[in-house]
Amino acid sequence: MDIKVLGPGCAKCERVEKLVNEAIAEAGVDGRAKKVTNMLEIAKHGVLNTPAIVIAGKIKSSGNVPKKEEIMSWLVK
Repeated sequence: MDIKVLGPGCAKCERVEKLVNEAIAEAGVDGRAKKVTNMLEIAKHGVLNTPAIVIAGKIKSSGNVPKKEEIMSWLVK
């Protein structure tokens, strides 16, 4: 599964990356989140607010820190 956490490395971005990796482990999904910090790469996804979560090419969250349960729901669909 292609999972990306987009953000420049701020505290919220680090928190989202940690939550995504915890959700991946708890959901039993194979893989890890790829961290993307390059602003040009982030812009290619059409993201204006970070942190953002992109799963299978679709933006699931942008500009906030979602709950782990919500992230898990995106992974198991």
